[in-house]
Amino acid sequence: MRNSSGIGSSLQQDAATGARRLELTVGDDEASVRLDRVLAAKVQELSRSRLKALILAGQVSVKAAPVRDPAYHVAPGDTITIEVPQAVPAEPAGEDIKLDIVYEDDDIIVIDKPRGLVVHPAAGHETGTLVNALIAHCGASLSGIGGVKRPGIVHRLDKDTTGLMVVAKNDRAHHSLTAQFADHGRSGPMRRGYMAFVWGVPNRQRGTVDAPIERHPHAREKMAVRESGREAVTHWEMRESFGGRDGKPVAALLECQLETGRTHQIRVHLAHIGHPLMGDGTYGPHFKTKASHLGPASQKALTALGRQALHAYLLRFEHPKTGEILHWESPVPEDLALLQNALRATL
Repeated sequence: MRNSSGIGSSLQQDAATGARRLELTVGDDEASVRLDRVLAAKVQELSRSRLKALILAGQVSVKAAPVRDPAYHVAPGDTITIEVPQAVPAEPAGEDIKLDIVYEDDDIIVIDKPRGLVVHPAAGHETGTLVNALIAHCGASLSGIGGVKRPGIVHRLDKDTTGLMVVAKNDRAHHSLTAQFADHGRSGPMRRGYMAFVWGVPNRQRGTVDAPIERHPHAREKMAVRESGREAVTHWEMRESFGGRDGKPVAALLECQLETGRTHQIRVHLAHIGHPLMGDGTYGPHFKTKASHLGPASQKALTALGRQALHAYLLRFEHPKTGEILHWESPVPEDLALLQNALRATL
């Protein structure tokens, strides 16, 4: 394999944003070599971890098509383009982002997260995150907690999942909450409840999905049920079922309780049992055709939703300082309420 940058005159820089574009061509001696290895050999000015992050963020294209899998095998003659965003400070800056604060004291802050809000900075989302908002709102009280990239964050919600989150404001609160979330209510009061609108209607009222989860072997942005994964347990109970325009069952509202906290756990588990979340293009794309069974109002509401139909409605834990059991419930947001009302109307 050639051990040179291979970019030469193909280096371009955007004067306005400071972003750079690197272009290179795969040589004849690099057939069937992993994408990350080719880049590591050719682009020595960037670290392996930085290159991997750029791949996962969709900043690397092969033959003009984004490739998010570091293990993708290239072919001789392939043109690789790398979009390198301008460098940003290692420590996130505070930003004036409005927060829906449910509760706050000297130790914790509980928010009702809206759709579209990323929790902490990552490749492609260096600004505009919950962390940026918290730094501006809480100031120095968050410094040093959970590392500079995740101040006070003890659990996460996906970008387009709405609902309740708690954030620690000091070290003592951070350690207490981390322990409670690790226990997941097995011996303490911690509870996390979600409302999930799913395709299909389960054939029983309640159930448990006990299936280990790990990173998908081929699509690195996804998780998957695999025997070699980490323990993952989700309990569910049907709250409501919905019929389609022909009167046959087409969707259901499930209440889910987590016993573990894996990435995308509810989304992966519900898809695993054949009931993926409505609107989930990652884990339920093959269910799009089911929308034709919905009434016109439901189809319109689902299209307008534009995200997975999941809401973290319940949060309960022990206050890290006082020991008081705190409990909050959040009603489903407007977009999910519109979907629910439309589904009910087809009955």
